[in-house]
Amino acid sequence: MYRQLTEDIRPSADLRNHYSEISKECRENKTAVIITVNGRGDTVSLGYQQYKEMKARLELLEMLDAGEKDYQSGRVSSSEDVFTRLKSELTNGEYISCIDSQNFT
Repeated sequence: MYRQLTEDIRPSADLRNHYSEISKECRENKTAVIITVNGRGDTVSLGYQQYKEMKARLELLEMLDAGEKDYQSGRVSSSEDVFTRLKSELTNGEYISCIDSQNFT
């Protein structure tokens, strides 16, 4: 389930003077803290877990977008064709020779 990230805006002096408080807020409250310089957004601080989750969602969206573009341009194959091709390649030893050439046992 998607949960919208809450935001807090703090001046850059707070980062220097209240780092542990900001860090705790990011981690425990799952808040994105926007650091401003001269009243304008400059940097965003996130808890590490929120960063990893956001990065994973972004990567998934990029893969879905690439798949959608492939579909729209006709670069698709039926699952039957894919499995037939894989079975043929495995039967002909194409993947086995690739593995053997890398000295796997």
